[in-house]
Order: sequence, then C-alpha cells, then structure tokens
Amino acid sequence: MTDLQWETLSNQGVAAAGVVYFLALLAYAVQWATLRDVPVREAQRVGAGVGAAGPEPHDTVVADQDVVRSAERSDMFERLGLLLTGVAALAHLVALVGRGMAADPNRVPWGNMYEFTLSGTFVVVALFLATTRRWRLSWLGPVVVGFVLCVLLADVLWLYEPVAPLTEALESYWLVIHVVAAVIATGAFTLGAITSALYLLKARSTKETGYLARLPELPALDRISYRMHAFGFPVWTFGVLISGPIWAHQAWSSYWSWDPKEVWAFITWVVYAAYLHARATAGWRGRNAALLALVGAATLWFNFIGINFFSTSSQHSYANGAEVERSVVLRVATAPVETP
Repeated sequence: MTDLQWETLSNQGVAAAGVVYFLALLAYAVQWATLRDVPVREAQRVGAGVGAAGPEPHDTVVADQDVVRSAERSDMFERLGLLLTGVAALAHLVALVGRGMAADPNRVPWGNMYEFTLSGTFVVVALFLATTRRWRLSWLGPVVVGFVLCVLLADVLWLYEPVAPLTEALESYWLVIHVVAAVIATGAFTLGAITSALYLLKARSTKETGYLARLPELPALDRISYRMHAFGFPVWTFGVLISGPIWAHQAWSSYWSWDPKEVWAFITWVVYAAYLHARATAGWRGRNAALLALVGAATLWFNFIGINFFSTSSQHSYANGAEVERSVVLRVATAPVETP
C-alpha cells in the first residue's frame, strides 16, 4: 500500500470508529431506557426470587414479569453496546496503525496533537474494555463512549493535520517510552475522573429510577475511582518526572527548562499526589476526594491540549510543527540573495 492509501485507511478508520461508537451509544441509551421507570429495589426484589414463600396476587405476578422482561431487554442491549464498543475500538486501532504507516519513514502515530488525541481516546476505551469484566464497569459504557465520541469529533474538526515526518526533536526512542506512559496515565485518570463525577451526581440524586439510581453504591464508586488514580499515578510519574526530563536533556541539553507543558505536567502530578496523600493520611473519602480528582483532570486535559492553544512559547507545541518548518524553509528559499 502507498502512503496515501494508508492515510486514507486511517481517515476511514476514524470515520468508521465514530459511526460505531455512535451506534454503541444508542444501544446503551436503549439499555437504560428499558429500565427508566422500574425502581431499583423492585428489580432487585424480582432478581432475588420473589414468590418463593408462596403464591402472590395476579397483578403482582404480572408486574414482576414486566420487570423481568425489561431486565432481559436491558441485558441484551448492554451486551450489544459492549460488542459495538469493542468493534469501534478495533476500527480506532486500525486508524492509529494506518496513521503511522502513512508517514515516510514509518513512525509511531504521535507526531502532532491530532495523533496524540486519537491515541489518548483509544487508551480510554481500551482500559474500559480491559477492566469492565473484572470490576463490573459496564455501567460506565454510555459515559465513556459519549466522552470519546465528543473528543474524536473535536479532534477531527479542529486538530486534524495531514501526515508529515516527525520533527527533529521527536526522532528518538524516548518518544515511545514517554508518550506511552503519558497516554496510559491519561486514560486511567480520565476514567477515574468520570467515576468521580458520577459519584458527585449520584450523591445529590434522590431518585429511585434512572441511570444514576442504578450505579454502584457510593463507597464502590469511590473505591473504583481510587483504583484508577492509584494505577495512573506511578505511570504518570515515570512519564513526566523520569522519561520526560531524560528525553528533554537528549533533545534540548537540559533536563528542565520551565517549559509551559513541563510546568503544567508537574502541576498535574502535584494535584494527584495530593489526592493520594490525602486519602492515605487524612482519610479523605467521598465528596472531597472526588472534587480533588476533578481538579486533577482539569489540569491534565489543559496540559494535554490547552497548552497548544494558549501558549506560544512551549517547545512541546507540535500540532503545527511540520507546517512551521515548511514555512521557514519556504521563506529561506524565496528570500532575495544579496550580492556583495
């Protein structure tokens, strides 16, 4: 395949992933809509085996049958949503592989912010799929898919860049080490932030029906959020405070140059360190921990994308790096030559 064909495949993969993510979101919406009018306690009562002690009135039996049918339809659409999410993730992966193969020479697909965001959203979905069976996280499906779909749409509309060779500073094996660690940690922190936001919403809700009512109990949400952050923090530490400075020294002859992206990465590290420290020593649980986790997520995503829009001095602003280099070369090539 030619480079152009690989790039076309990558773009088609992104489009296909977006369509299937949307179908998965519809499946999740139908899943939760089938139970929107069934109180949680009623569904649990039926699921536990109502009527074992003796006969029931006819209207109660009919009501229980309706609940059972609703639960069966909900389970079917939940499995369909998870299946479609997996298919979309495969298309997402094809888009990433095609993006790297489209470059000459072939490279990892992390040359600009479009590719970074494409990779970050894939990791969010991959972590969700990897942990959903072990931790029973299928209830996260509609929120995760909706978040990834919105970010992908913004990525295509506002961050898209044609395939181009890596800038000189990125031509290093440290690119793989540093970015893989940062993207994995970003995926874990994002899932933790989503869980923290759901914790706060459920804590304020008094309804016995609907999506929030069917989420796990508050202590379980708090525990899941903590596990996500506890996994992501050492990975972020390695990516930001170890591999990042080593790569910076190799590229710019300085371990730390107070670059805006370096500063915000450190701020993110401090916030998450405070989150874990507060839980371990001050006994922070619940609302306070969730709020601090959301502050960390805000600094994380501002560092991930916002720096490139609000800073003109960052050495990490690679979104338009190739275009800048080409414009410099063009100006040099067309500049008038002064003769002595």
